[in-house]
Amino acid sequence: AATKLASAEKLMYFCTDQLGLEQDFEQKQMPDGKLPVDGFLLCVDVSRGMNRNFDEQLKFVSNLYNQLAKTKKPVVVVLTKCDEGVERYIRDAHAFALGKKNLQVVETSARSNVNVDLAFGTLVQLVDRSRGKAKIIPYFEALKQQSQQIAAAKDKYEWLVSRIVKSHNEAWPNVSRKMQPAPEYQDYVYLEGTQKAKKLFLQHVQRLKQEHVERRRRAYLALLPQALDALVPDLDEIDHLSRAKAEKLLEAKPDFLKWFVVLEETPWDATSHVDDVDNERIPFDLLETPAAEQLYEAHLEKLRNERRRAEMRRAFRENLETSPFVTPGKPWEEARSFIMNEDFYLWLEEPVYMDIYGRHQKQLIERAKEDFQELLLEYSELFYELELDAKPSKEKMGVIQEVLGEEQRFKALQKLQAERDALILKHIHFVYHPTKETCPSCAACVDARVEQLLGSRFARPAERHHHHARTPPPDAGGVDRINLVILGKDGLARELANEIRALCTSDDK
Repeated sequence: AATKLASAEKLMYFCTDQLGLEQDFEQKQMPDGKLPVDGFLLCVDVSRGMNRNFDEQLKFVSNLYNQLAKTKKPVVVVLTKCDEGVERYIRDAHAFALGKKNLQVVETSARSNVNVDLAFGTLVQLVDRSRGKAKIIPYFEALKQQSQQIAAAKDKYEWLVSRIVKSHNEAWPNVSRKMQPAPEYQDYVYLEGTQKAKKLFLQHVQRLKQEHVERRRRAYLALLPQALDALVPDLDEIDHLSRAKAEKLLEAKPDFLKWFVVLEETPWDATSHVDDVDNERIPFDLLETPAAEQLYEAHLEKLRNERRRAEMRRAFRENLETSPFVTPGKPWEEARSFIMNEDFYLWLEEPVYMDIYGRHQKQLIERAKEDFQELLLEYSELFYELELDAKPSKEKMGVIQEVLGEEQRFKALQKLQAERDALILKHIHFVYHPTKETCPSCAACVDARVEQLLGSRFARPAERHHHHARTPPPDAGGVDRINLVILGKDGLARELANEIRALCTSDDK
């Protein structure tokens, strides 16, 4: 309770938690070893202490106050540890102060830094009456205000960190130097301290790293199906392998290192590979993760489904080949009703069915047309005695259709009547004007083939004089062109073509 202190080179006092760590805190020397005391903070611990009777403590505080009152110096009662305060202790402390003359009470928490400045400010106001009177704020109200202040300062500080720190490889010493001039950094450090500021920085860096790792993970997993398609596209190779054997098989593939990288240390996200952004190869140990295992199983399932779909496509084609209901020109809508109950029907998509059916119909129609052409050739006598312009009358067309109507090859095109009539007219035109242009075999016409053959085997000698231009070459025997028309099946056409080819390639011709 002395108002004058004297102690040569006496340093500031420390709380017991700081003993042994004195050098970590700021040290202040008393000026000239002497210090006048202008006021007192009378601290009362209102927490539930171990083996401590609060009534006895309050009695000690009362005796201490009596000593302080004799100094005629201002006194402020400070309730400490209010963050752990007992309501009865706080109430009794207020009752004690109320019984003293003009004794002000400030509820504080040093740990939470609530009302600490207010305690000193209140005492300064009592020492220096010219200052405005301090407003005493109850602990919980002050805690609420401070929490709001800290939350606002934290938001601003986190914004500052997110603006400055873009990489998870940033270090605190460098970043804190950059942030020191910023008020957002200064305010937060003042309220919460450097360690909490550093903690928030580290949390931000950790988030950046997690996001970076997750981006790499997603990129690897997106690439994995392509790698599996490239290295193990054959179901028979992996269908019955265990995961371990499947991985051994992958490693043995020639292109393995094009898709994967085997790291000396694992897991991959704890190695430097995570920052090697130019290396897009998949870490091989990633295959051990559940997500990669699911993709591998999905790859197996895809191959199995592809095989199943291929089997279903084959079964569908075979069904079309053998089905008596699928005739040339029959629309898919009509044919579908005959196969809806088959096992393969639900395995394929509608466009796939339509594509296969369309291809099958094209083949059916081509075969039917070829068969119908053969039928027309077999009934050649029907097409004689026509008009000179080879245009049959309605009566003649009726006769032709009546004669051919009982033939199955005629009936096969009943859903394609327009095309059937066109084939009849084309055949009539061919009969009366047989050229390679009107031939039903088109480019496969033997007449065209022979002409191409002779043209490639025989070349006219260079004409040296203009007046020789019309003179046929002597070796050609006066034959400048061969016109050959063959009516009949392809086998005969091929046989004749082979004979002509042999003739043209003999040594004496």
